[in-house]
Amino acid sequence: MPYLSRIHLNPLRPQAQRMLRNPQVLHAAVLGGLSRQPVDERVLWRLETPHEHQLAVLVLTQSTPSWEHLVEQAGWPSADEPQAQVKSYEPLLDQIQRGRTFAFRLKANPTSATKKPESPSEAQSRRLAGQRPRGVRVAHHRLPDQLNWLVDRLRRAGCSVPTDLVNGNEVPAVRATDRHRLRFHKARPGTQTPPVILESVTFDGLLRIEDPVVARQALLDGVGTGKAYGFGLLTLAPPRSSQER
Repeated sequence: MPYLSRIHLNPLRPQAQRMLRNPQVLHAAVLGGLSRQPVDERVLWRLETPHEHQLAVLVLTQSTPSWEHLVEQAGWPSADEPQAQVKSYEPLLDQIQRGRTFAFRLKANPTSATKKPESPSEAQSRRLAGQRPRGVRVAHHRLPDQLNWLVDRLRRAGCSVPTDLVNGNEVPAVRATDRHRLRFHKARPGTQTPPVILESVTFDGLLRIEDPVVARQALLDGVGTGKAYGFGLLTLAPPRSSQER
């Protein structure tokens, strides 16, 4: 049975600041919340910063997690309020029916595979020079390309995106609420490795369920690449009225 957790973090604590700087650190802490090690189930997570002084991590697991270590290291272990909430994900999955509309949020790393990148890196050039090149993954940097990527990936996930009328033109009912470049080094003691650089885009908008079976699986498997670094968790909520948006 899948579970969705929300763990509140204290942005003033040193370990929480490390997690903010390097998603690999947070990924390791998330995997530490599962008793079966090494972890062999799909785990999705997303760092949420709704306000300047608030920080939380959402985690979707396939088994029951335990977050005492994360609260102790990077949260408020002595606070009166619960610092980690764990809820069954089944009630949401039961609501996934054809034709239903939901508000969604997705923090994504928009990329596509190609054998003809415009500006390949040295590593990509070496890979493409092989006898049987399989293509390389390149990031989408422009907002129109990122939106096209999103609509295509949601279509593959059994969903469609409604449109809004803006200046007489129909556009996807989606906003890119945060776009930035994520740069960090993998934690490998004693080695100098090139930095990992990822395009990060948080999408908020509306989607309509077209294929419930495919959509439920996409919610559990995630959307796009970079899942180990906090990308791919698609969350749904009841749509707000136009006055509330």
